[in-house]
Amino acid sequence: MNAPQLVVHRDKELMAQAAAARLITRIVDAQAARGSASVVLTGGRNGNGLLAALRSAPARDAVDWSRLDLWWGDERFLPEGDPDRNDTQARAALLDSVPLDPARVHPMPAADGPYGADVDAAAAAYARELAAAAHPESRGPVPRFDVLMLGVGPDTHVASLFPEHPAVRETERTVVGVHGAPKPPPTRISLTLPAIRSAREVWLLAAGEDKAQAAALALSGAGEVQAPAAGAYGLARTLWLLDAAAAARLPQPPHPAAPA
Repeated sequence: MNAPQLVVHRDKELMAQAAAARLITRIVDAQAARGSASVVLTGGRNGNGLLAALRSAPARDAVDWSRLDLWWGDERFLPEGDPDRNDTQARAALLDSVPLDPARVHPMPAADGPYGADVDAAAAAYARELAAAAHPESRGPVPRFDVLMLGVGPDTHVASLFPEHPAVRETERTVVGVHGAPKPPPTRISLTLPAIRSAREVWLLAAGEDKAQAAALALSGAGEVQAPAAGAYGLARTLWLLDAAAAARLPQPPHPAAPA
């Protein structure tokens, strides 16, 4: 496990703009090195704020959107097109505005899809889709994601892995159905910590004073079952992107991250 690096911005708008610029750089570098890039998106206000900032970024055209694979870290198990689905929100924020290859966009199944209301079957299907996209150099049955982004909840949840919930304890499967989530809707699909930790880089996004206690707890050495964000880290890099309000309760001045 590598030590997390922290970058603190003055406010959430600057954080979103800087994170978008950083993501463009990472995608372009990956495409130059390997021909394509693989990114896992997150929902919520910070994830969608980053996508909106990327949409308006002057450098967005540096990305070859046709050679980008997009996945999701979790999804609300709702009908396709529901406004509360992360997929729906991401398309409105960015995806419908850039020339992606539809075959390389991998939304999690919807509640009115081929698996109906069986969220566990839907999760297993997404796990199979991930495994089919894995390469020999991948670590385990998922692709080697270049960047996997996660929003951090006020309770320290990431993706749909909530404190003390069964899903956060999963050690074998890469994707699970989540039942009885403490945040509505109660039924969700989520990557697990083993899948998250297969990414080259994991970025955790937190903005707002309601995230300050969560950031402080996750970065203070808490256990991953009690604070799931503490168990989210990448193979090469773990990056916390915060605004000043979310960083307000950190026990010591954050160490700056290396330049993007």
